[in-house]
Amino acid sequence: MSDLSKSLVKSATQFARAVSWMGHPLVFVTVSVGIVVVSRLARRDALSILPVLFVSVILPMALLLFGGVRSGRWSDADVSARTERKRFYPAAIPLLGIGIVALWSLRASNFVLRGALVTFALFILAAIANFWIKLSLHALFAFYCSVILFRINPLFGGVACALAITLFWSRLYLQRHDLAEMLTGTLLGLGGGIVAAWWP
Repeated sequence: MSDLSKSLVKSATQFARAVSWMGHPLVFVTVSVGIVVVSRLARRDALSILPVLFVSVILPMALLLFGGVRSGRWSDADVSARTERKRFYPAAIPLLGIGIVALWSLRASNFVLRGALVTFALFILAAIANFWIKLSLHALFAFYCSVILFRINPLFGGVACALAITLFWSRLYLQRHDLAEMLTGTLLGLGGGIVAAWWP
């Protein structure tokens, strides 16, 4: 392999890793939730809901992921190993349940509540699917959020969709998933986004 080829491969790998981190489900979902809440709710409601979601779901999920890496429970923050996900899902799903209860107690809008319930359902489906396939959570939540953001603002949706497509490539390039795992996550995310944001 020539020096130019090695340089191109190295650059592509670095770019793929950067995209993978930007498109991490925790990052993608957090930014998307912020956009949805600020766009769909009155300022006072948004200011009450966002801190509660951060404390009840986002921060605990981050601690679960990165604390698990530090302790050796997960091999990486993506929880890439299918065997590790068997332990991850039972810990993560109750956190989402707490978030739903928090939103309900704050009388969040139906749009926000439905999104939270669909997110909860997607996690359960991913956990069930994990018995047979390690679907891509990156693809699932990237395309899920993209479909929802299209309902909020076509510009936001377009940017999110472009990132989701690039993320699809990056996960394949880095060999974190095969095509079937990426497509399964993508289709589940697209379906979830339609139910959450576009279903009557």
